[in-house]
Amino acid sequence: MTQQQKIKIVEDLEMLILQKGSQNKVAAEMKSVSAATLSQMRNHNWENIADEMWRKVGSYLGTNDKEWVYCSDTRNAEELRRIYDEAQKFKEVYGIVGPSGHGKTASAKVYEENNRNVINIFCTNYMDERGFLSEVLAKMGKDSAGMTVTKLMSKIVLEVKSRENILFIFNEFDKLNDKVIYLFISLFNELEDDCGMVISATHFLERKIAKGVVLDKMGYREVLSRVGGKFFELEPNNYADTLKICSTNGVTNEEVIRTIYRDSKGDGRRIKRLVNSHKRANNERNAV
Repeated sequence: MTQQQKIKIVEDLEMLILQKGSQNKVAAEMKSVSAATLSQMRNHNWENIADEMWRKVGSYLGTNDKEWVYCSDTRNAEELRRIYDEAQKFKEVYGIVGPSGHGKTASAKVYEENNRNVINIFCTNYMDERGFLSEVLAKMGKDSAGMTVTKLMSKIVLEVKSRENILFIFNEFDKLNDKVIYLFISLFNELEDDCGMVISATHFLERKIAKGVVLDKMGYREVLSRVGGKFFELEPNNYADTLKICSTNGVTNEEVIRTIYRDSKGDGRRIKRLVNSHKRANNERNAV
């Protein structure tokens, strides 16, 4: 659970305490939550409060019902956070592959929001070389108007070298065409040992790179070398992951969670859709 989520729960807790008149009254209405725990939350003494307790309080307050909440303690979320941390700290390059719905995009977005000097680029199949470099500069807060590809590259290199511990995350890297991939290699060559890079995509990227290596296509062997010769593979969400995602978002009924797990087939986007569908149906029943 992220700091922002905890802060929102505490904000909603303060509002409820104000309405009820006292912290003890609120604690008395919550199952298995003590007034001492609520006090620790309000005083930002969070080190020893488990995420499960935060989810329980958030569920009671309705915080988790207001919007979709990113679950930070699934296996994939923890693995992605570890990879991002290592890439940024040690200026390494990593490749990540996994089917859609396994948390690549959401985890990158949350990591960017919670860490300094993280440049998260969402790649598209219509990006050309100038568009790719302009997007990088824009995410760094710099203007690229009227600049050639050569000048764009030089400006990015100078900007990266002037900052500490830059991490680039390139999402959906498999959508880039060969010319942009070659540009990425050039960018990496200019910035080796100056920043960290993580490229993530579906398994299509791994197959594309492997095929390019077999065919000895320019640049493909180098991409594979840059990521250490292998890609980290994400796993489908298991029952424990599904339980955490559902609980984080206000669904705690075990029978409902088992149904969501069975129907989702481990796909995070399906889990989200099924959770939201259940909550809408539940709200409609309560409104009758």
